[in-house]
Amino acid sequence: MPTVTVEGVGAFEIESGKKLVLGIEDAGVDILHRCGGQAKCTTCRVEVLEGDAPPMGELEQQRLSQEADLPPNTRLSCQMRVDGDLAVRVLARASTTGKDPGTRPAD
Repeated sequence: MPTVTVEGVGAFEIESGKKLVLGIEDAGVDILHRCGGQAKCTTCRVEVLEGDAPPMGELEQQRLSQEADLPPNTRLSCQMRVDGDLAVRVLARASTTGKDPGTRPAD
């Protein structure tokens, strides 16, 4: 199983093919995902620090292209299926924003 390391939290295993947002949440990280995994809100975005992220799909590319000043390694965790080891920085958490995480995305 791939290992995902979340900056400031630690490392954990995620089953191959699982959405990154679900793996992060299942590991106890209060990542935001306000649109339920539909690539509409960008609250689940992460910065990929290390590893080979899967290619970006068209929906994810379109949504991220609407945002200004994002690092080139910013991804929507609701659109990424883990297939290798990754290190990421979660950019929006319920505990730091005061917002409800949102509806759990479907797998």
